[in-house]
Amino acid sequence: MSTDWFEPIRAYCERNGPEFWAEPVNALTNGAFVLAGLLAARRALRPPSDGPCLALALLMGVVGIGSFLFHTLATRWSMLADVIPIALFIYGYFWLAMRRFLGLGVPAAAGALLAFLAFAFGLTPALDALAGRSVADLSNGSVDYLPAVLALLGVAGALLLPQGCAGAALRRGTGLRLLGVAGLFLLSLTARTLDRAACPGLPLGTHWAWHLLNAGVLYALVVIAARFRTRAPA
Repeated sequence: MSTDWFEPIRAYCERNGPEFWAEPVNALTNGAFVLAGLLAARRALRPPSDGPCLALALLMGVVGIGSFLFHTLATRWSMLADVIPIALFIYGYFWLAMRRFLGLGVPAAAGALLAFLAFAFGLTPALDALAGRSVADLSNGSVDYLPAVLALLGVAGALLLPQGCAGAALRRGTGLRLLGVAGLFLLSLTARTLDRAACPGLPLGTHWAWHLLNAGVLYALVVIAARFRTRAPA
C-alpha cells in the first residue's frame, strides 16, 4: 500500500482542523530556533571561526523552518521536514562530541556513531516489546529523543571522570554544563510529552514550550562546543 504524503496529520493539541494557521502558537514559536541559530552562528564566526559549530547553527535554522512547515501544513511529507533536520543535528553533535570533547580519532568516532545509530533505532522497538504496547503512544513520541538524552548524559559523565592531564578543569566544567543542558532537555521533553494530556484544561497544549526550551538546548550545545575549542590546550 502506497503512502499518501499529503495525508493530513493531527499530532498536537492546538490543531483542531486542516487549516494552514490551525496551530499559530506552535508554528510561530519555531522562530526561537531561527533566532537561536543566528545567535549561535554569530558565536561560531568569532575569530578563529568554528566550521562545525557554524554548520550546526545553520542546521538549527533549518530545524525551525522544517518544524514550521509541519505545524502549518501538517502532512506526512512536512513531518519529514520536521524530524530529519533534528536527527541530523543530534547525530552531527554526537560526532562533534566524540571528536572534540572526548578526543577520539576518526575510526573510533565513526564506530561510536554507528553504535549510537544502532542503539537509537533499536531502543523504541525494544521498549515496545518490554511494555507490550507502543511506548511512542504513551510518551507522545518523546521516546524517540531518549537516546539523545542518554548520549548527552554519557558524554557529560565521561568528561567528569578524574583526569590528570592538561585541560582537566575545562573538561570538568564542560561536563557540568552538559549536565545542565541535559536537565533543560528533560524539561523540554516533559512539555512535549504532556501536550495531549493537557488538552482538556489547556487548549493550546504544551508543545510550544518544547520549541522554546529546545531552542535554548540547541543554542547552549553549540556555544559549549565553541567555548571548548577556544579554551582547550593546544
